[in-house]
Amino acid sequence: MTTELTVLTLAALLQAVQFVLFAVPANRDLGPGYTMSARDRPPSRDLSPVAGRLGRALANHFEGLILFAVAVGVIQMSGQNSALTGGCAWVYLIARIAYVPAYAFGWNPGRSVIWGVGFLATVVMLLAALV
Repeated sequence: MTTELTVLTLAALLQAVQFVLFAVPANRDLGPGYTMSARDRPPSRDLSPVAGRLGRALANHFEGLILFAVAVGVIQMSGQNSALTGGCAWVYLIARIAYVPAYAFGWNPGRSVIWGVGFLATVVMLLAALV
């Protein structure tokens, strides 16, 4: 397996870990009656600030993972894997891992800087595919 595909797999596993990191406090905060329901109404209680941030970090990774997966797919299908694209893939993953506690604990502006590093790594991969 190429570096880019390995990192994509690890990023998907990170998504699963982030889901658990959010689901546990969300279930505690909202109660399983609500979280296992169809959620046709708003919850009667609010999420704690950290649980809310973990939920937003999870949603943000869904968004970022789509673009990263496109970048990996383009690189992989075009056979343009290189040290640059492999390095960018690792930078993306490291940034996404760092983003979770940065968002959960409200590190500003660090959270945005970390997000930007991961986004830039993905954009560089896409640009490398065009060269």
